[in-house]
Amino acid sequence: MLRDLAGKKALVTGAARRIGRAVAMALAREGADVVIQFMSGRAEALDTCRAISALGARCWPLEADFSSGTGSGSAGYEGLVERAGGLAGGIDILVNNASVFPANTLYDVTLKNFQAGMEVNAWAPLVLSRNFARLFGKGMILNMIDTRVTGFDWTHAAYIWSKHVLLSMTRMMAVEFAPGIAVNGISPGLILPPSGKDETYFKAMEKTVPLKKSCTAEEVADIAMVLLKSEFITGEVIRVDGGRHLWEYVPGQHPD
Repeated sequence: MLRDLAGKKALVTGAARRIGRAVAMALAREGADVVIQFMSGRAEALDTCRAISALGARCWPLEADFSSGTGSGSAGYEGLVERAGGLAGGIDILVNNASVFPANTLYDVTLKNFQAGMEVNAWAPLVLSRNFARLFGKGMILNMIDTRVTGFDWTHAAYIWSKHVLLSMTRMMAVEFAPGIAVNGISPGLILPPSGKDETYFKAMEKTVPLKKSCTAEEVADIAMVLLKSEFITGEVIRVDGGRHLWEYVPGQHPD
């Protein structure tokens, strides 16, 4: 039996744009009300809320900065679940989607890079998740990971380390927070061009995917709904990557 999401209250981090927005919109189409966390891009967050309201769901934009040095107090991730719950009248669903994606390699990554990536991409989701578990005790958590955790991302070292940690956290949370809370993840692949890259770069990257094509944020959101509506899935991480992770098993191949 599938869970009915109508009337549920969701907190989606990084939901003003890209995959976060698509997930928030999909939740609204299922009848859920959504708190939209954003760090910058207030105009985009308000636009997302207007689109959600047009679907007949309620929406609240909520600013919070997850970056290093501001991850505490009312403006950071500490207290965010409480703030969101106060706006929506409780939270049933937490989607940890917000992340940072700076370029760095083993040769130039710094301790500051490492700490910043870990704080936003792994530590903040842990804090939000355990606060959600302590406050509400039941519901669903969905973590956005990355298909490259099958191996590595050699040009975004701090980022991929943090996503490896988030993958491990997802599995541990699934055990620790059971039976009241189901915890799952999605590992997207070639979905949207990274900041600073255009469609030409993006099309060229399709050669790294066995299916030789990219995906849309809406297709990722569709899989998110499958996991959130299931009554009997936890600890699962679904790759939405056109088979890109399989290159790790092909001798001599390196998709990056």
